[in-house]
Amino acid sequence: MKLSVIVVNYNMCALLKASLGSLTKACKHIDYELIVIDDASTDRSVKMLQSEFPKAEIIVNAKCLGTAKSRNLGLAKAVGEYVLLVSADTITASNALEGTLAFMDAHTHAGGVGIRMLTPQGRFLHMSRRGFNRAWEAFFKLTGLARHFTKSRLYKNGKDNWVDEFETAEVDVINGAFMLLRRNVINEVGGLDERLTMFGHDIDLSYRIRLAGYKNYYFPKSYIINVRKQQSAKFSWAYITHFYGAMIIFAAKYLFRMPEIKIPEVPQLFAPNYELEK
Repeated sequence: MKLSVIVVNYNMCALLKASLGSLTKACKHIDYELIVIDDASTDRSVKMLQSEFPKAEIIVNAKCLGTAKSRNLGLAKAVGEYVLLVSADTITASNALEGTLAFMDAHTHAGGVGIRMLTPQGRFLHMSRRGFNRAWEAFFKLTGLARHFTKSRLYKNGKDNWVDEFETAEVDVINGAFMLLRRNVINEVGGLDERLTMFGHDIDLSYRIRLAGYKNYYFPKSYIINVRKQQSAKFSWAYITHFYGAMIIFAAKYLFRMPEIKIPEVPQLFAPNYELEK
């Protein structure tokens, strides 16, 4: 099988229906499987899935586990050569999957690829290329971790950012809204860190892919529309604890003894110093 598509849903019934509809159209000429993990929704999501997408494999969590753990449940079921982790609040262009799969087939050193993201109004989201938002950018600068994310150009000045939207490039981080990953690379580096429940697990996984010696890419020749629906109200206690708690976990994991990124034909001076919780 070529592709396993994994979608985690929590109370997004209407958006989920539109998202899966666009994904099935994009997979029309691809040998694929669809795995949907419902994270204890209280709306009609499960009934909608059963009636509208009967061929999908549906996992229903008895309690809310969070995005990272739910995605890992999907990864445990997936059998595709490639795995697509995609958010339930996205609309995928009809040529997005064929284009990104062809890119990955042609770039065998790539561990994963992200894609150009637009708002429903058509505005380019810079975090689709950078991989994270301004809060994480500030965090990396303040902690000094920015020096390990050179391809994100965190200290770049100038007003030529518009070029970035249409420039295929190697990047540090693949945004979690659309992560197309090589399955054998996931097998090597491990799944998502489940301590990073809602935020930061995509940054952590992307970084571990680079630590293992693979490259991450941004692919601008197709797009997704990202509605960016927040599962928790911004500035609510739940949002604050998950969002900023993820930064604390990330800092504790990497700040004091940073693992070295593997460079082909250059031996590492020190072994990577981190553990992945399973």
